[in-house]
Amino acid sequence: MSAEREKKLAAEAAAQLPEHGMRVGLGTGSTVYYLLPALAHRELDLCCVSTSPATEHAARELGMRVESFSGTEALPELDMAIDGADQVAPSGWLVKGGGAAHTREKAVAAAADRFVVIVSSNKLVERLVPPVPLELMDFGLAATLARLGTVELRDVSRSPEGGVIADFTGDLDDPAELAARLSATVGVVEHGLFPPQIVSDVFVARGRDVEHIALADPRERLASELPVG
Repeated sequence: MSAEREKKLAAEAAAQLPEHGMRVGLGTGSTVYYLLPALAHRELDLCCVSTSPATEHAARELGMRVESFSGTEALPELDMAIDGADQVAPSGWLVKGGGAAHTREKAVAAAADRFVVIVSSNKLVERLVPPVPLELMDFGLAATLARLGTVELRDVSRSPEGGVIADFTGDLDDPAELAARLSATVGVVEHGLFPPQIVSDVFVARGRDVEHIALADPRERLASELPVG
């Protein structure tokens, strides 16, 4: 079965999770493309926030209610967020940001009581590999690039907040160590390494089946809980 079909199956399975009245964060990317119509079809009374203008536009076109997540009057927390991933390691670490929305995606995931990841089986990897998406400040950009070392700028539009999109292409032997280093580097707005602590569930489609991996306490799960295809 194709990866696209698997994405659709995983998205449709996760679309059954939200309930009436929930505040739901909507991710960005090709897998979320399948999530939106499946969610809209249920005709729930949801209050949604979006991680990108593209997702917001698509959700509104389907009749979904999308509110701003900007400013002091925005929702302070969410019941659930659903999003895809570029890589999922057995440890639970994720790489996200292939679509350059990782800063907003991480903000939404961190605000959610339950962060649900939906992927096709080809997104499961034995270990994370570069590149790791970055959003960088334009001010002092040359100095930031010098501090980071192995980084390639993307020839894409800037983020909605004006950030420069790039990819870290150096060593990724220890995701926690690299995440800490990138977070501590002045000029880095955000990076695409998502820690296991914020992941609640992973829906993995394999062929015609969808495996739901519930991670009640992500900090204590074993690597064997997430099978690698």
